[in-house]
Amino acid sequence: MQDQKIPAVVIVGRPNVGKSTLFNAITGTRRSIVGDEPGITRDRIQCETEHRGKRFLLIDTGGIVPHDDQLIPSEIFRQARVALDNAVHVIFLIDGRTEITGGDREIARLLHQLGKPVTLAVNKIDAPVRESLAAEFYSLGFEHLFAVSAEHRINLDDLLDHVTGSFERESGEEQPKEREVRVAIIGRPNVGKSTLLNAMVGSDRSIVSPVAGTTRDAVDEAIVVDGVRYVFIDTAGIRRKGKTKLMAEKLSVVMARKHMERAHVVLMVLDASEGVMALDGTIAGYAHEDNKPVILCVNKWDASKEKNKHKAVQMIRDELKYLDYAPIAFLSAKSATGVGQIFGLIRRAKEDGGKRVPTAELNRFFEHLETDLNTRIRYITQASVYPPTFIVFKDGTQPLHFSTERYLVNQIRERFGFAGTPIVIKARTKPGKPKKTK
Repeated sequence: MQDQKIPAVVIVGRPNVGKSTLFNAITGTRRSIVGDEPGITRDRIQCETEHRGKRFLLIDTGGIVPHDDQLIPSEIFRQARVALDNAVHVIFLIDGRTEITGGDREIARLLHQLGKPVTLAVNKIDAPVRESLAAEFYSLGFEHLFAVSAEHRINLDDLLDHVTGSFERESGEEQPKEREVRVAIIGRPNVGKSTLLNAMVGSDRSIVSPVAGTTRDAVDEAIVVDGVRYVFIDTAGIRRKGKTKLMAEKLSVVMARKHMERAHVVLMVLDASEGVMALDGTIAGYAHEDNKPVILCVNKWDASKEKNKHKAVQMIRDELKYLDYAPIAFLSAKSATGVGQIFGLIRRAKEDGGKRVPTAELNRFFEHLETDLNTRIRYITQASVYPPTFIVFKDGTQPLHFSTERYLVNQIRERFGFAGTPIVIKARTKPGKPKKTK
């Protein structure tokens, strides 16, 4: 039985209109998912998720084929009716690139008889010029209609704002979760990870509690600073190859990456007295590959031979070029010098990782940019957060050149911020008239 206190939102529609894509887009871009629960049959999956602090149960149903006597479609329809009976709100998903079918009208008739709030989501509308295609679907008799693209995550926030409008925000004991930041501390052995952790959760701080980690060899520390709850995930040092057995080497890498998956922000600890080692680059690369916000913590700065921070920054940037977005903090964990700045950097990285830029503002800004070169960018939108991901619709069939992609990332950072977090650019070819071939 599901928790009756959690409102249920059910996605329904004909087969192949994009229900599973919409389900994955809504649940996959939210970091506060409570858990997944596969349904009794393959046609229904449910997952607890949240939108702007409002928790709800999202249920994906199989494609409905009304009055079909075949066993599988009829069972899908029966399971969908069970879900609908318990629903607080229904999302009726329809394919915006096709005409209204008899199946669409039959499902609409059933939903009108249900007497529950229904929002019509017209899917596969991936550009402003296509939004006019959605208007004809008002003839199905539903007041609230949203043109969306589940694949590109376009207008999903507006859809969810409406769907969850009457839902209550988390309260009571669950409220602190909205202000929780999970931080993984990674680095080579003996660079000072544990010392840094001890300095950050020292006796002068309000230690809330030790939190059991996902594995037996890890214990997280949780503290509250300025109303924000930080959960630090300390990881074992990843050892150099040849210094330990192969299986242990592999296990340390696996566990470090597992801890990073749980984190919102990663602290990469470097030893200033030794400089940037090859293994540092390997370990930092794991966080970069996982698209995590990264803060480079240069520990033992008081023991460094290089006292010029500008030169030290340049050296780090040269060795870790792919982390050019990561802020650098110089500190001495042993004496707690410079440790206080880390909390502000973590908050900023977490906030920027979840920042959204309205589509209209993005396109106004990019109208005045010179992008290329042989590629014309027609339209850009932000698809998701953590990491901030932007979809670029362009002319031509050639992949977006690396230099153009880097230029776009730099321009986005310069105009909108996104400090400390990676930015992902995905290119899509804008449909057009096919070229004539001889």
